[in-house]
Amino acid sequence: MNSSVSGDLVVVGAGIVGASVACHAARAGATVTLVDAGRPGAGVTADSFAWIGSSGVRKGPAAGLRTIATAEYHRLGAELPGLPVTWSGSLSWNREDSAPDAGPGQTIVDAATAATIEPTLRQPPEWAVWAPGDGAVDPVGVTERLVAGARARGARVHLDTPVTAVRRDTAGRIAGVETAAGPLSGATVVLAAGVATAALGASLGVRVPVEPSSSPLFRLRAPAGLVRTVVNTEDFDLRQVGPDRLIAAADSPERTLAAVRSTFRDAGSVELLSTRLGVRPMPADDEPIVGPVAEVPGLYVAVMHSAVTLAAAVGRLVARELVDGTVEPDLSGCRPDRFH
Repeated sequence: MNSSVSGDLVVVGAGIVGASVACHAARAGATVTLVDAGRPGAGVTADSFAWIGSSGVRKGPAAGLRTIATAEYHRLGAELPGLPVTWSGSLSWNREDSAPDAGPGQTIVDAATAATIEPTLRQPPEWAVWAPGDGAVDPVGVTERLVAGARARGARVHLDTPVTAVRRDTAGRIAGVETAAGPLSGATVVLAAGVATAALGASLGVRVPVEPSSSPLFRLRAPAGLVRTVVNTEDFDLRQVGPDRLIAAADSPERTLAAVRSTFRDAGSVELLSTRLGVRPMPADDEPIVGPVAEVPGLYVAVMHSAVTLAAAVGRLVARELVDGTVEPDLSGCRPDRFH
């Protein structure tokens, strides 16, 4: 890792992951330039359901990251007061007859308890999984706070500035990026550009196996207090985002409306306000791709599904690797070289 460490970073992408890397790296003393084709969080970050949870059974290469996700948001909230995070807990159930298993941080509750957690349920499920430590964030609001935090620590921020290429010097090392407004220099480039990461890597002969995946998000008008927690069922993920506003992550607006109306009392007036179809980056094995690219000294990749959930943790750990030269164990299963 040390061979590619530099305190002079260009972070490509001001979504929540790139903003988190920039903020944490600037806090650690790096010289940081953050560049994005649009505004902070305006890409797929804005289309995220943004459920934050570390509860449950976690397996796979990113298990360590998922385990610390909630604690990292509590830490970030202490560092950036006013961070828009709501710790409501989550309530999940499906149509199976038998009680599910509870993972760490979870409790199996009966129908009576489910009805106290979500009082407007028409028919509380016989069993549900209650995760009191879960929450949700305003993903654009968090991204904007991270960018402001990076700026406050000296980062240079270039918005509405598309990156057209990654620059290399005569020895093949990273030298910065080319943008529509001219070159930006940096000895390390972090690609945190979501679905655009693959094309930027390909221009260097680097394969980043990320495909675009559609991410529908529905905004609903609903009676105040209809939903109190993050509700997860086979029909939808649902949560409140304002006094009379809900968002739902699901497949069909018509089926979602019908399901919400049949699940909750006094929901007959719930109506669809808007539909957003985001394009999220989906790695080939669904796991985050985070780490240095050995064949291009100075190039570092940070792209993932569940970016909002993992952003607080990933930003801190990536900054430690790039600024301090550490090798973070929680990132060990996420390296780009696993695809070679």
